Amino acid sequence: MEEEACDEIAEIIEELGDDSHRIGKSSFSGIIWVDTSIDPFTVIDNIKKIILDEPWRMRYCHRFIPIRYTTSASLENIVEGIKNQIKVMKDADTYRITIEKRGSDISSKELINSIADIIPNKVSLESYDWNVLIQIMGGIVGMSILKEEDIVSTLKLKRDSME
Repeated sequence: MEEEACDEIAEIIEELGDDSHRIGKSSFSGIIWVDTSIDPFTVIDNIKKIILDEPWRMRYCHRFIPIRYTTSASLENIVEGIKNQIKVMKDADTYRITIEKRGSDISSKELINSIADIIPNKVSLESYDWNVLIQIMGGIVGMSILKEEDIVSTLKLKRDSME
């Protein structure tokens, strides 16, 4: 149902005012990508509103992850990309590192250690302020430093809104 998901998100992106967006299917089953001139966190906020106001509109897209930065899949590029984003964290904030890896032989342990070396904040795997999220898909990496509520699960949001 990837074609339907692409059409669904394309309609939303166009409603938000970007007629020059690009959307495509990744080489990994069930994953599509969106390249838009609109801030990804603005898109997420609007998607949340749509799910709460018109839940029937979201039938094919199930999870949205805003990505701030993309690069080629090398340890050095990933560390540099995270280094450019850590300014969002305050000194007292905690974080965790989440790696979702598909089609890559980059060592997760080495990547986690390299990233942890550049972030002076405390790690907290259970109760954290920020999630340093790294999505590796073959030779491409998307990364963001996010709050928990920045990742949207349409099914969870629909379920929670009915309670």
